[in-house]
Amino acid sequence: MGSVVISLDAELGWGFHDLESPPDDRVEAGRRGWSTMLELLDTYDVPATWAVVGHLMLESCDGRHDDHPAPEGWFDRERSEWRHREDLRFAPDLVTDLLESDVDHEFASHSFSHVLFGDPKTDRNLAAAELERSASIAADWGLSVDSFVYPRNDVDHRDVLAEYGVRCYRGRSPTGDGVRGLFDSMVRDRSLLVEPSVDEYGLVNVPASAFLFGFEGPARTVAETVWRDPMVVQARRGIDEAIEKNGVCHLWLHPNNLVDDRDDERMRSILEYIDRRRTEAGLTVETMGELARRTLADGGNDSGPRSVRAPSSDG
Repeated sequence: MGSVVISLDAELGWGFHDLESPPDDRVEAGRRGWSTMLELLDTYDVPATWAVVGHLMLESCDGRHDDHPAPEGWFDRERSEWRHREDLRFAPDLVTDLLESDVDHEFASHSFSHVLFGDPKTDRNLAAAELERSASIAADWGLSVDSFVYPRNDVDHRDVLAEYGVRCYRGRSPTGDGVRGLFDSMVRDRSLLVEPSVDEYGLVNVPASAFLFGFEGPARTVAETVWRDPMVVQARRGIDEAIEKNGVCHLWLHPNNLVDDRDDERMRSILEYIDRRRTEAGLTVETMGELARRTLADGGNDSGPRSVRAPSSDG
């Protein structure tokens, strides 16, 4: 019957604070996209894995973090031009909305301050500090962290994840993201299915199948003028393939990708299709944590979903 997983990188300003020229539209869309995605997922009763930057769960801070072993200048934007942009730096209100949702979402970690784990400047000490602070803040909220999403999918220091009790992480897409991934999956007819596996640290790697906003700009506008939204077509193809082959399709995005109404419509179309295929064909919707537990129970290799989540009454 197949399984679909949706994961979101919930980061607000932290996804861009290290960039010289952050994209203003996406920086400002973070809160809007977060609330919109919660509403859409609620409408179609679709649970997702929300990987949250730990700093967002703080009520306030001095912006210095002197005891954090980050590279020099890492928190400069927080202390300078975003000093009075608390809406970009903190989001306990949005995290509360997530946790109080009627849908059984998974709370996951996206590090403490969006440090790139594969960067040469990120040594084991810094990776451990990011995990420790994320876990500590989550514990203050009464939460634990089973799943981890690497900032910008820069996978490294997996041993640190294991040390801090993480169960699984999102691995890189085997087909690549953006135009390359779209070309490989649609033109070269490469599979969008992924196979979870257990690595040498006992962690479950849940690779991504496709980034849902990897085909944007003028190319997207032209494509939508003469055809349907290519990312919706790709997502539906992956969902159908999961059903036909009893496999896993893992779709991901950032809430800040929802900049305007047409982005909302893309996600509405995909979620409506998931809900419809769940009813028609028994598609299972899983979180990363649920898939990891099932993979471990199956001895380290995924062998198809065991149960079907009840379809929503809204679909």
